[in-house]
Amino acid sequence: MITDTREKGLETLIMRYLTGEDGLAATLNRIADPSASYGGAGYFAGSAQDYDRAHALDVLQLFAFLSATQPAAINRLALADASNPKDINRLKFLTRLSSEIGKRGVIDVLRKGVEHHPAGHFHLFYGTPSEGNAKAQALHAQNRFSITRQLAYSADETRRALDLGLFINGLPIATFELKNSLTRQTVEDAIEQYRRDRDPRERLFEFGRCVVHFAVDDSEVRMCTELKGKSSWFLPFNKGYHDGAGNPPNPHGLKTDYLWQEVLTPARLTDILENYAQIVEEKDARTGRKKRRQVWPRYHQLGMVRQALADVSSHGAGKRYLIQHSAGSGKSNSIAWLAHQLIGVQRNGKAVFNSVIVVTDRRILDDQIQKTIKQFMQVGATVGHAEHSGDLRQFIEQGKKIIISTVQKFPFILDEIATEGGKTFAIVIDEAHSSQGGKTSAAMSKALGDATDDQDAESDVEDTVNEALEKRMAARKMLTNASYFAFTATPKNKTLESNGRFSTSTLSRRISPSARVRIRRSSRFQENTSMAEPK
Repeated sequence: MITDTREKGLETLIMRYLTGEDGLAATLNRIADPSASYGGAGYFAGSAQDYDRAHALDVLQLFAFLSATQPAAINRLALADASNPKDINRLKFLTRLSSEIGKRGVIDVLRKGVEHHPAGHFHLFYGTPSEGNAKAQALHAQNRFSITRQLAYSADETRRALDLGLFINGLPIATFELKNSLTRQTVEDAIEQYRRDRDPRERLFEFGRCVVHFAVDDSEVRMCTELKGKSSWFLPFNKGYHDGAGNPPNPHGLKTDYLWQEVLTPARLTDILENYAQIVEEKDARTGRKKRRQVWPRYHQLGMVRQALADVSSHGAGKRYLIQHSAGSGKSNSIAWLAHQLIGVQRNGKAVFNSVIVVTDRRILDDQIQKTIKQFMQVGATVGHAEHSGDLRQFIEQGKKIIISTVQKFPFILDEIATEGGKTFAIVIDEAHSSQGGKTSAAMSKALGDATDDQDAESDVEDTVNEALEKRMAARKMLTNASYFAFTATPKNKTLESNGRFSTSTLSRRISPSARVRIRRSSRFQENTSMAEPK
């Protein structure tokens, strides 16, 4: 069958894959189960007529979810007619919900819900249930993932419409502008359309009301987390191809179909919203002004973290990993996301690690880890800073899940955890810079068992860590109750050759800033993830 890659054809292709129908027949106030007629992936086909432009909500999906999961709270709302836009109680609730989304962002509202008098607390999303919890599994199954084509979003320019709008329980998550290179329309045209035609003052495009905006053609995907008119900044969301930009050929369809077939499935999208997407507050050190920034993971970050977690789940503790992750491609976020999620990895029903120790001298990464963890749990009960002697043992005894320390203290970290035979640890090593020179190298060398005294004072951390790891492993001095995750931004040919079956032929040319990620476990790690793309 010939694939229709026109813009409308691409809409239909995505709609049919996700919902099982083309979405053109979606009618006002229709509530239906996801169709399996085309093999839908669990989405509902939404109707643009059910979209409330003033509050930026799909009210049909919203009230269908609330009625199914929280009927008592819905009854307390005393709605005369949930489908009547003039119902005063309905209007008050939508105004309250819209206001909370505007203040907190849709990510936080999905995670924590809202309070609304007199009905009480409303849950807006049920996350991934724990194994064996039947009630949580039943509630999770009631989440309504929907996608609407030709979403007329504007209260003023009533004919302006997005190609696609994606919602969870009626709350907006993503928008899409689709183009086709065969008709001389590319992803760049989609980006220009966002910058030129999508007014950031529109309710849907206000900061935090929608998590991500995708510009898509049949070859590439770009993403933006905050529309700012001409200043809107789109990052690549591509797989990478031959250590370069773009996507590899796809013999089974479009180069970009991984977006809807892999990334946006209900399970994968839930994972992103629970463990990656966030709004962080940053303070300008010079002016003191605070600014909020919304974060959505790039493709290489998702791949790296998920691949590492899957391998730990399969093989347990005691392994070592080398992760090549280019500077300027979100490495701080990747380390923070990995550290947070390593806490919850289980094998045979038991947590793999008791604590995760992050070794870094970068204050920005220290802050980023705290901001990331704060999205999910109480920082004080979870994160400890090993700044003084005795801190590490105290934090381990207190059950701190994440412990942050400096490279200089790394020898004491290994000595300490070597005595903890009944506990296991993940050690995440940030080798982001080599400005520490001989001081850092000497500390790492001593910690990892390298007895060489004439180390070059300018030796870079990456060389020291990886060469010393090899020596310690050869001498059977590696700790069996710890896994090592070493991040490096600019690996040398020698490092790649000694740590995996990676081609070094592309390293003579520089792609910067880039998003290259390679990950290797021990000497048996077979999978190689590599990607590079311009910022």
